[in-house]
Amino acid sequence: MHHEVASRLFLCSTVLAIVEELDDTFKDTRVDDVWLVDFYAPWCGYCKKLEPVWYDVGAELKSSGSPVRVGKMDGTAYSGMSSEFGVRGYPTIKLLKGDLAYNYKGPRTKDDIVEFANRVAGPAVRALPSKQMFDHMMKRHDVLFVYFGGESPLKEKYIDMAAELIVYTYFFSASEDVLPESVTLPELPSVVVFKDGAYFTYDEYVDGGLSSWVNKERFQSYLQIDGFTLYELGETGKLVAIAVIDEKDPTEESGRLKTLIQRVAKEYREHFNRDFQFGHMDGNDYINSLIMGEVSVPSIIILNTSNEQYFLPSEPVETLEQLVHFINSVLDGSAQAQGGDGMFQRVKRVAFDAKSTIMSVFRSSPVLGCFLFGLPLGVISLMCYGICTAESDDGQEDMELMKRDDEEEEDDEEDEPRQAPGELEGPEEDGENEEEEEQEKNPDDKKAD
Repeated sequence: MHHEVASRLFLCSTVLAIVEELDDTFKDTRVDDVWLVDFYAPWCGYCKKLEPVWYDVGAELKSSGSPVRVGKMDGTAYSGMSSEFGVRGYPTIKLLKGDLAYNYKGPRTKDDIVEFANRVAGPAVRALPSKQMFDHMMKRHDVLFVYFGGESPLKEKYIDMAAELIVYTYFFSASEDVLPESVTLPELPSVVVFKDGAYFTYDEYVDGGLSSWVNKERFQSYLQIDGFTLYELGETGKLVAIAVIDEKDPTEESGRLKTLIQRVAKEYREHFNRDFQFGHMDGNDYINSLIMGEVSVPSIIILNTSNEQYFLPSEPVETLEQLVHFINSVLDGSAQAQGGDGMFQRVKRVAFDAKSTIMSVFRSSPVLGCFLFGLPLGVISLMCYGICTAESDDGQEDMELMKRDDEEEEDDEEDEPRQAPGELEGPEEDGENEEEEEQEKNPDDKKAD
């Protein structure tokens, strides 16, 4: 018994050692170390879900000898610190190195977070001193950026760019000696990206800024796309051409559309790589929620994630030429855009999200759905019924009162004495008045009488 308690206490102290709870003194003590920090809120469900993963991250970095220290901070208790680090939601993961703070936007899994920490904590540009090291990195990375050459203004730009975009991928430098014979560079220095079984050289006059070029080239030309990948692709500024297929029930049509997209990505790179990313997505659930509609499976759709517009072919795509024509029509603006981020679409989005939330609650727990939505609707219905009934009763009472008043007036008229048609009261009254006047005018005559 005592042994079990001691083991639990030791485990608890170990966990506390690998993940440190931070407070407002962290601002002054952090500058000498590299920190990976989880800003959380006690009431946040996603934060609670991340907590066991976060302790695994701390244990992994500790056991591997990484210089990165792992901590967590209650952003609600230390709101000033959270604001200073630009925290706008929970959980937020940041790697703090010197004066720089890097946001983590990847999947919240142990392996992905550890890979991010090791990549960003190291130098922005890593050297490849030998052919063996170069070959090893070529096999390890699907997309590899390398600067070739000595000191130059281009290398300075490359280092500055790497310090900014290290959150996405690795950056290397090497001499021309490490290159295989099959690779020939047009000039030195050069920045080269190796991917898709080929290599492509940065041209400042054609490709524009180095950061923009790297951002567009950091993905393979063809990808399997999911919701998170689509979010990342949105940061490249490219349109995304997707073959929507069902991998669980593959059909000949699905395979044909997928092959067409792959061919365009490879054979028409020079035409479309600057503006388009290509890939396929399994199932249409995510696409349907994105466009607030329904696309058939299999089908082809082009998404503009920057403004939530989408494009659908006006006719079935059966050949490579038809697909190229469709993509060109999107590029030159002749294709009809649907969706968007206008006011109508925003209102539609609110209604769609509300409907989706209600349906998901009913699907997961019908009893809970009836309680959450049926009870309020029932109360509102009873209130409306009560109001309408009260108004109806008041109206009926008013009608009865009016009817009663009419009957009383009729009874009063019947009680009054009726005059004969030929009888006139006017002259009789006039005679009486004249007699009275004569008496007032001749008082002496009356006395003499």
